[in-house]
Amino acid sequence: VMWWPSTPSVRAWRVRYQSLSSRYIGWTRLRTISAKYKPFNYKEFMSQVRFVEVSEEYAGQRLDNFLQRELKGVPKTRIYRALRKGEVRVNKGRVKADYRVKTGDVVRVPPVHVAEPREGLKQVPQRWARLLDNGLLYEDRGLWVLNKPSGLAVHGGSGLNFGLIECLRLLRPEERYLELVHRLDRDTSGCIMIARRGAALKDLHRQLREDRIGKTYLALVQGQWSAKRNHVDAPLNKNTLKSGERLVRVGLGGKPARTDFRVIERYADCSLVEARPVTGRTHQIRVHALHAGHPLLGDEKYGDKAANQWARRLGLKRLFLHASRLGFTDLDGKRQAANAPLEASLKKFLEKLS
Repeated sequence: VMWWPSTPSVRAWRVRYQSLSSRYIGWTRLRTISAKYKPFNYKEFMSQVRFVEVSEEYAGQRLDNFLQRELKGVPKTRIYRALRKGEVRVNKGRVKADYRVKTGDVVRVPPVHVAEPREGLKQVPQRWARLLDNGLLYEDRGLWVLNKPSGLAVHGGSGLNFGLIECLRLLRPEERYLELVHRLDRDTSGCIMIARRGAALKDLHRQLREDRIGKTYLALVQGQWSAKRNHVDAPLNKNTLKSGERLVRVGLGGKPARTDFRVIERYADCSLVEARPVTGRTHQIRVHALHAGHPLLGDEKYGDKAANQWARRLGLKRLFLHASRLGFTDLDGKRQAANAPLEASLKKFLEKLS
């Protein structure tokens, strides 16, 4: 430690010395930062920008999904940031992630760093490959309906290397176009639609908007569901925690949501119900069942802890929510339906309750 005599003249020199030292340290840091980070070169950036014209095959697709195909390996969070900052433009204008691209749209795709695919993405795990190979419920020239297994997310992201759609693209490389029509929660099993053509995707999205696609679920809930309560009509608020986890609650100011319920079978401490979501909100059936006082068994997010432990001791290892049926219109205008049977573990659990 440097000692400074306490005289007026020395004190003045001490202040001067400290000021010069601070400036020297500041300039040294600035030179270090300047050497590390190169100045932004606008011309170089624009030379790497791609302008992609949307073909008829991809018309009707959400912009974020379109960009995921163009920027393979780039995390969704980075794609959303590029949209927010205006790095992505459609016909020279800013648009939101849910914008549906049209034939002839010109999309400006920025030079975003593309991560090298991990080893896990090069081959589908044997378990999922077997289940997906045996899970085809319906097929035509524009659509597949699959029986999605519980535990498999519909797409990668949020720490997941892959999901259902990535698995299908690896298992069926001859299919030039495979896109999700809608989503299911990771722990939910059952019917899910995969478009094989852009025209099919566009038409099915129209049917979803017009409520012309019938969705039926089977759910096992805690307690005795009242036969008089045939629907739950309650608005839903969606919140995202700092961890990235999504949490939905019933609350004023939320988006309108309605689910129709019907009792299928009653057991001693629970009820098997049929749920038909009129709207399509995140976690809608699970939150509406909780709101009615009958949370789903096996639901680690919204369920009752004691009831889940009881069910686990009896052999329930997953969320008891299954998309059992889908009704829709095909490209030829004919009404079609696909039915997904319960997996063996859920059937076995119901037999134990009986």
